[in-house]
Amino acid sequence: EANALGVAGCIGNEVTIVSGDAKGSKGYITGKHGHFMVWFKPDDQEKIVPGDRMRIKAWGVGLKILGFEESIHVNKIDPLLLEKFGIEEKKGKLVVPVVSEYPCYIMGSGYGMWPVTIDYDIQTTCPEVYDEFKLKNIRFGDIVCLRDQLNWYGRGYYKGAVTIGIVIHGWSYHAGHGPGVTTILSSKDDTLQIKLDPKANISKYLGIK
Repeated sequence: EANALGVAGCIGNEVTIVSGDAKGSKGYITGKHGHFMVWFKPDDQEKIVPGDRMRIKAWGVGLKILGFEESIHVNKIDPLLLEKFGIEEKKGKLVVPVVSEYPCYIMGSGYGMWPVTIDYDIQTTCPEVYDEFKLKNIRFGDIVCLRDQLNWYGRGYYKGAVTIGIVIHGWSYHAGHGPGVTTILSSKDDTLQIKLDPKANISKYLGIK
């Protein structure tokens, strides 16, 4: 069951508690890190205990964007959430709002893994890089661009590739680890383009805090 949800569940999918004191509480999947990060209202969180059962409306796997079926791979995103991103088509390209962009050389833990099942991390070991890319400003839910990163049937360096992802967890003191990114869109070339928007965060699109 857990493995099935690990593949089928997507960011933005609705989650409902169906047993226990928090029965009826609704939330959303906000990240994928082996298993899931799920958002619930703080008052509902207080009522949830281990063993409570949840129902997840898991959909989004196999999603394709019409006209870009072969050039852009879509991963781990609820179709209704993706529609709220404000993505525009211009001259045969898709323009995606993002908070920031990062080069391939600061990506660490999770390299080589299958994008469907796990995130990977922006490294934070070097203080100069930390300052250069203003990593102190990064937030849960931020939509970000990763340059020269291809996330199709695996992940790794690919010159000219563009990957869009969502920040789903925070910092680590261990080398090679840092803010985690679940990838949602990836192209081998500039079919994916970006425009900077400091408000490009899934909390805005889901209406949560």
